Amino acid sequence: MPGNLLRPVVQETTPSLLARQLRQAIGAGELAPGQQLNEMELSRALGVSRGPLREAMQRLTQEGLLLSVRNRGVFVTQITDDDVRDLYLARGAVERAAAARVITTDPEAAAQRLGEKVEAMSRAIDHGDTASLTEADVQFHALLVELSGSPRLIRMHDTLMVETRMCMTALETRYASHSFRLEEHREITEAIGAGDAPRVDALLLEHMRDAVMRLTSSDD
Repeated sequence: MPGNLLRPVVQETTPSLLARQLRQAIGAGELAPGQQLNEMELSRALGVSRGPLREAMQRLTQEGLLLSVRNRGVFVTQITDDDVRDLYLARGAVERAAAARVITTDPEAAAQRLGEKVEAMSRAIDHGDTASLTEADVQFHALLVELSGSPRLIRMHDTLMVETRMCMTALETRYASHSFRLEEHREITEAIGAGDAPRVDALLLEHMRDAVMRLTSSDD
């Protein structure tokens, strides 16, 4: 009889693959907020029929990344200030729960892995590479949740991070200096390594509040 390591291979369906590609395109800004999606053009570009594409778009509509307007079509969701506040409220809840779990497992090992992302951020700052900085930033938070080992937290966080990527360009322009951004992640990592749960929770909460303040600030 097969052991626990031998399991049926799960093949990803075409709609799932398409949904993943659309998420990536939205997160990267290739499909911009407010942009209308043309089924015919997308099906041609992706080399698929419109049936699986429609199913993929329906999934993203349910996730809140796309908006279906009756008699008008499907659009990439535009993120308002209220959306930003709600997004970071949700992210805070997920990441704080994940961090609390990480601290009860192997916080020193987790801090070591998170520290690698912090160093990647530092190198990106030294080279003036904001794209790599943003990618390392996103990977830091994705890894934090991944280390919790909770499939549900990971699944929720994946969708939230697509919306976060949509905000990142605006976030980058509102940091006068990226050193402060780096220091926030370094402090979170050190607190996790020390197993200081109250400090980690407070730092994550402040990190989310800081992002909201910058994303929703105006020049008026």
